[in-house]
Amino acid sequence: MPAEQNIGRNGGDLVVETLQELGAQTVFGIPGQHALGLFDAMGRGRLHFVSSRIENNSAFAADGYSRATGAPGVLFLSTGPGALTSLAGLQEAYATGVPMVVVASQIPTAGLGARRRGMLHQLDEQRLAAAQVSKSQRTVQHASAIPSALQEAWTEALTAPQGPVWVEVPQDILLEPVAIPPVRDVAVRIPALPARSELIDEAARLLGSASRPLIIAGGGARRGRAEAALLELAEALDAPVICSPGGKGAFPWEHPLSLQSWIEDVHMTELAEDADVLLAIGTSLGEVTSNYYTLAPRGHVIQIDAEARVLESNHPALGIHADAGLALPALRDAVAASLAGRDALRDWHGRTPQEVVAAALAIVKTRLASQDLGHELGYLSSIRAAVPDGMQTFWDMTIAAYWGWSCWDARQGGFHSAQGAGGIGWAYGAAIGGAVGLGERVLAVSGDGSAMYSISELATARQHDAPVTWLITDDGGYGILREYMEGAFGQATATELTRPDFVALAESFGVPARRVAAEDVEEALRNALASDGPNVVVVDTHLRMFAPTHLDRPTTL
Repeated sequence: MPAEQNIGRNGGDLVVETLQELGAQTVFGIPGQHALGLFDAMGRGRLHFVSSRIENNSAFAADGYSRATGAPGVLFLSTGPGALTSLAGLQEAYATGVPMVVVASQIPTAGLGARRRGMLHQLDEQRLAAAQVSKSQRTVQHASAIPSALQEAWTEALTAPQGPVWVEVPQDILLEPVAIPPVRDVAVRIPALPARSELIDEAARLLGSASRPLIIAGGGARRGRAEAALLELAEALDAPVICSPGGKGAFPWEHPLSLQSWIEDVHMTELAEDADVLLAIGTSLGEVTSNYYTLAPRGHVIQIDAEARVLESNHPALGIHADAGLALPALRDAVAASLAGRDALRDWHGRTPQEVVAAALAIVKTRLASQDLGHELGYLSSIRAAVPDGMQTFWDMTIAAYWGWSCWDARQGGFHSAQGAGGIGWAYGAAIGGAVGLGERVLAVSGDGSAMYSISELATARQHDAPVTWLITDDGGYGILREYMEGAFGQATATELTRPDFVALAESFGVPARRVAAEDVEEALRNALASDGPNVVVVDTHLRMFAPTHLDRPTTL
């Protein structure tokens, strides 16, 4: 390429060109002084930039984009306060295994090394702040290293276990003129993480000879795109399957072997304990999935996970370090070979697996009916009736979402929640990212408390005409914390909130909104979901949670 065609290119151009060649299409973030070289370069490139109003919501948006599309979310951050504000968003992505590439600016190289030179936004060591919420962190020391650093970050973000990767580039390197040709060769080869064959053979032997196998499908089953192999394995084994909240959608909800996702019900816990072989896929069997660490398996446990630190973290197991998308097809084939010429003989104490599943779901239904929870079940049912089968939904840490973890049938649409790190305010930013990435409408579900964390993103949704319907359940405070405190202490303190007129506030941003009673939510949502651009539905109602079932059980901690 003639040298004159490179005039005006700098380190920022190398960042933009590399990301484009890696396949990035959309970037989330907020401009900042040290990062202006990035944003100037974007003006010469093809990346679509979505500007949020606060950096944690930019991180949530990149997270939601990745969950909805499967591609890495890309986040541009400015130095110091901007970078630090993103960390709560990155914690959720890191905990949930969401691939992201984070490009943060840095102070000029002359200020690096923890010398106190009084530079704007200076930190002693910025990347250490990201060390708890990202797979790895690297600082670029010269412009020619930018393409390789981003190529490595992209590869690492997509390598199982997936997650966010942090790359920071000092201000002077972003602005430094370069004579390097435009980037065009950054091919990415994602290393596979298959299961070791002797472990698959042993797992197949245990499962093939089991009388009462049971499967818990976690988020790793979904991230590994292992749904088809899971279905075939469960049917070959005649094994009931229960999904964790993160694994929701990995197994058909209405299948005769589906225990759905009532993972917090003590009867489901007891079924898992009674299994003579318990297969846990893509889950640590952590707090929620173990019904608050009361799960105490009596049979063999087989645990498959792409994150080595998860294996046997809560229970002794045959640990198989592998991507579920590779391990489950191999296990399915090994089980089929072990069962060749004979039927699986399943005996749940004189009942078939299908009878056990039906009885378990009936017990859950009876337990809920005894607690006068018809309003809550009806509310979730009305939302489900309004939402198209294939629509992706994003749920904040709110009572409606806690119900959704257990009773929402995801059908053909993705169910996404902030359960990984448990921070509130995630849903609306993530939904904007998902809508932008998909180019189609999505639903965000928040409470009035969590909505206030992301209310400024109404401006983002309007600016980018994001097709997001935002359902806000308004009960006047932090409803789940109110309920926890009343249950534990007899009264709630500091849970009640002064909040705005959400309808008037949304309309001030140019976003259509309406307030309805709970019994009218289905019709209101149908209309909103059939509209163009962003809109808001506010529902005045008080939701209660079902009674916990773990309080009288010993924990395994």
